[in-house]
Amino acid sequence: MLKIKKIALLVTTFLLSFTQNISSDSFKYNSYNNHGGLGLINLPSARFYDEGNFGFTLYSGDPDQKITFTSSPYDWLEASFFYMNIQEGGWAGALNKDYKDKGFNLKLRLKKEGVLPALAIGINDLAGTGYYGSEYIVGSYGVSNIDMHFGLAWGNLNGSKRSFKNPLSYLSSSFSDRPSDGTGYGGQFQTSRYFSDENVSPFFGLSYALNDKVLLKFETDTTRLDKKIPYKNKNPSKRISTAVEYKYNDNLTFAISNERDDYFSFKFIYKRDATKGIGKYDYEKPSNTNTDNRFDLLIRGLEGNGIGVDQIFETSDFIGLRVTQFQYNNGDDIEDIILSAKQDSGIKKPFKTDYSIAGLEAYSEIEDNYLIDDSQLIYERLEQRNLNSSTRLTFRPFLAAREGFFKYSILAQNDIEYIIRDNLFFSSNLKYSIKDNFEDLTVPPRDTYPAQVRSDVKEYLRNFEDRVIIGRAQLDYHLTPRKNNHLMFTVGILEEMFSGYGFEYLYFLRDKNYAMGFEMFDVKKRDYELRFGTLDYSNVIAHFNFYYRNYGRIPFDAKISVGEYLAGDKGTTLEISRSFRNGAKFGAFVSFTDVSTSQFGEGSFDKGIFFNIPIYKDLVNYTWRPLTKDPAAKLIRKHNLHELLVKFKSYD
Repeated sequence: MLKIKKIALLVTTFLLSFTQNISSDSFKYNSYNNHGGLGLINLPSARFYDEGNFGFTLYSGDPDQKITFTSSPYDWLEASFFYMNIQEGGWAGALNKDYKDKGFNLKLRLKKEGVLPALAIGINDLAGTGYYGSEYIVGSYGVSNIDMHFGLAWGNLNGSKRSFKNPLSYLSSSFSDRPSDGTGYGGQFQTSRYFSDENVSPFFGLSYALNDKVLLKFETDTTRLDKKIPYKNKNPSKRISTAVEYKYNDNLTFAISNERDDYFSFKFIYKRDATKGIGKYDYEKPSNTNTDNRFDLLIRGLEGNGIGVDQIFETSDFIGLRVTQFQYNNGDDIEDIILSAKQDSGIKKPFKTDYSIAGLEAYSEIEDNYLIDDSQLIYERLEQRNLNSSTRLTFRPFLAAREGFFKYSILAQNDIEYIIRDNLFFSSNLKYSIKDNFEDLTVPPRDTYPAQVRSDVKEYLRNFEDRVIIGRAQLDYHLTPRKNNHLMFTVGILEEMFSGYGFEYLYFLRDKNYAMGFEMFDVKKRDYELRFGTLDYSNVIAHFNFYYRNYGRIPFDAKISVGEYLAGDKGTTLEISRSFRNGAKFGAFVSFTDVSTSQFGEGSFDKGIFFNIPIYKDLVNYTWRPLTKDPAAKLIRKHNLHELLVKFKSYD
């Protein structure tokens, strides 16, 4: 027994002497595979990026091409969605033989690396047609410049000749029989196939970092070649895949792979940390301090850092400060800036602050009767009209069209906001298509609902060419009639497909983790010219909304909406998201309405993911659905009251 303990101690000491401190952001141990998740070439790994990281992967192989967006809302969760094109895949009703589809992947950490390997479990294409449907358990272990990965795979990664009986079949015979991957329809969770197979395939691979720029990859590729994807070589002579990746900088990586000694594939990766960059708080001292007036210094310190000053008054006990802001997404940043500006001004008396945004009184530390006898008005901003205009190039994708793999438009976009009063705004969005390929979007949608509120999107896209289109032109009026109670009235062209009018009410307390409200809009379908005309369809939609922010061990935001949707169906939508201090957000949603599965058609019910990510000084917003359907469709609003007021809450 003593001898065994000595041997175990020696082995542990040996392993620890070689084991590195695995950095979650190190190129040596972390890079995306062809499917957009952290891994080797086609195989996964048990590696995860830090929370807030995201990546875009463009892959071109034979016969498939894939675009993947991957996010890490937590350091133990990796979620990605992909859009694929399979050459000669055969899509009935398509204008060519290629097959287009979308899918979703998920990976969870089971254990971090220590003396023992890191462990993770994952599912690929968990709500798709099953073209890439696979499940796996994987371990990863790093030693110096080598990172090793090994595991078991089911489904489309279960193609090894060295497979053995599925160990889960000993728990239940149901795991021995894997249903057909997919039903021909996408957007369905086919839980009966998860981790089911008569046999499972062991896999192994490793990467070797030549330096900080070059990474070599090697794997025993277990991809099944006899399933839905029409690989030309069903029986390759070798099952070894190799790759070379080159890191151009912290954000861009290029890769070339030789898959199964059969063909070469290429990959482009854009990766970023969403928690850095846009909106990052960095206090700037006033450039001009040539004044002895401490309040002038205070105003310069605040407005130079994106916080507008509406009013300053002084009492015998405190300084009253009324401010407004749009720039920051976190109340802690705002309070830090006010504290820094106070210190620079030399004001010693304590502050009491009234916070507002767009004329809404978000939060106040000042009593309603603050204008007491001993108060002295120091400063008050004169009401003024402001016109803000910006013109930029934008990119509009349209995914999964049967007419072609990638449909898009490059737009010159002009956004105007005219502040008529502090709480009265006019905003417009005009677009002109510089280049697009929407003209051949002619294949009609399948399984349309009687009220076509979204499935006719192609009719709108075809009119993008050679014309100025109106994306939005609306008037917003905000007010806070009573403390913590907020209203917004809106009228005009509300989005690309609907115009109308309506209102929203929100009960919001900054120091509580919940909010609730109600919205109602009378909307009319816009005509396909995207100007001022309308179609015959109209509806009154209404939703009760409840918001919740969890500050616990696993922070998240939740929203529940109950009411009537654009197509007249009624039901509930649940959103779960992770938000960060700079406004970045990753989330998912699901809707269930009174529309039956057969009425809804392919996909059974509405679901998808959404994200706000910082790219080139802007927050880019995108919502992805497996299918564009009419049930559960909601109005795409410029913003809602909660989005404005939640900026004053803390994320910590």
